[in-house]
Amino acid sequence: MVISAFLVMTGLYTFVLTPFFVVGKASLVSFFEFTPFLFTLFIPAITMKSIAEERSSGMIEILQTWPISDMSWVLGKFLGAYFLVSFAIVLTFIFPMCIAPFGAIDWGAIIGGYIGLFLLGAAYTALGLFASAWTSNQIIAFTLGFSLCFAFFIVGRSAVFLEGDLRFVAEFLSFEKRLSAISRGVLDTRDLVFFMTIVGVSLGLSTERLHLRRWR
Repeated sequence: MVISAFLVMTGLYTFVLTPFFVVGKASLVSFFEFTPFLFTLFIPAITMKSIAEERSSGMIEILQTWPISDMSWVLGKFLGAYFLVSFAIVLTFIFPMCIAPFGAIDWGAIIGGYIGLFLLGAAYTALGLFASAWTSNQIIAFTLGFSLCFAFFIVGRSAVFLEGDLRFVAEFLSFEKRLSAISRGVLDTRDLVFFMTIVGVSLGLSTERLHLRRWR
């Protein structure tokens, strides 16, 4: 249901709510601008039950007696959720095919945009999983996951109101700024390391949360 809603909303925004046919250009700029924001709602909806449901149902007590490490369990949850996110992104590959008849397509920008979405999806999935690890209530997990994802999405826009070190930090943490560079075809290894670091830190903190619960 979530994936269906995601496809409908991205399709409507790209081809109906924006003047796509008026502009008359074969471009997916509106799609790559809208999808990162939609991810802040879509991905927490997928990850909110990953660990929170196990805690509320008591299943976590059984899982933590199995011969499997907490890190392996968290990684499995992450890969399961990220597969759904990636599947949703892959389904949108039909969009470039739909606009191809309208003119020449900048395939470099399209490929860069999709690479950015896959990286962004991984970061948001890890953040959503981290939120789910801290509560047994799925609604709270969704709210916390959305707050984390939206904060990283919007922090770059707040940089204009800041000065000095605070402005540097806001620009450094901005998902939107890094995604914009990748979408233009500028694939900087620093951006790749940044997104992978967000994933690693989030999964590590989720694992530590399970460690704390096990010891308690």
